[in-house]
Amino acid sequence: MTAQPGYKTVATPEPTTAEAELVTRAKLGEEAAIRELIRRMNPRLFRIARGIVFTDADAEEVVQESYLKAFTHLDTFRAEARFSTWIIRIAINTARMRLRSARPQEEYDTVTEPRNATESVLAFPGQETNMPEAALGRTQIRALLESTVAQLPSDLRLPFLMREAENMSVRAIARHLSLNPITVKTRLFRARRRLRTTLEERIHGGFDAIFPFDGARCAGMADRVVAGLNRS
Repeated sequence: MTAQPGYKTVATPEPTTAEAELVTRAKLGEEAAIRELIRRMNPRLFRIARGIVFTDADAEEVVQESYLKAFTHLDTFRAEARFSTWIIRIAINTARMRLRSARPQEEYDTVTEPRNATESVLAFPGQETNMPEAALGRTQIRALLESTVAQLPSDLRLPFLMREAENMSVRAIARHLSLNPITVKTRLFRARRRLRTTLEERIHGGFDAIFPFDGARCAGMADRVVAGLNRS
């Protein structure tokens, strides 16, 4: 589908509306369906983009560009795969292209490392939810996590965010990054090992809070994508 001026505005889809139905409606030019797809995908795409590029601003631009690519070429999408899987691949490619244009990028290696290196699990002390300082601590933890994770090399940062922040399976990560699953497990182990010393003493929350993309930022992304489609 080539974007057509004046996308149709209809009632907002229900949160339970199936992804496939939203895609069908988006192909028919329903702005509400496009906005709902954007709302659902924003957190995951932003975290994936942020796992590759080095700033929030760059990640946000990658996400916007990915949406524009996807919605202006929706006719090339085949329902054999999920829309979310398709647009994740677009976002990964877009982010990598942006990184290459900024500086030479080290290639993602596929060297298989020892299996026993994949068995470590990062333990988080003090995860009890009834701690009085939990609310304040969670805000402080998010800042700590974002700062610490942002310092990981990109080949470790991206799979780590996909696994810990987005709860994607090792097999799905391997498929999206064209890696051996054992390599993914090894990189997850290496990322956790780098983070362990800093985080074990201070964490009281989880990784689901890092690199959020919701609220006004989420709504603003939908506005910009729809405006861009209408200009196409």
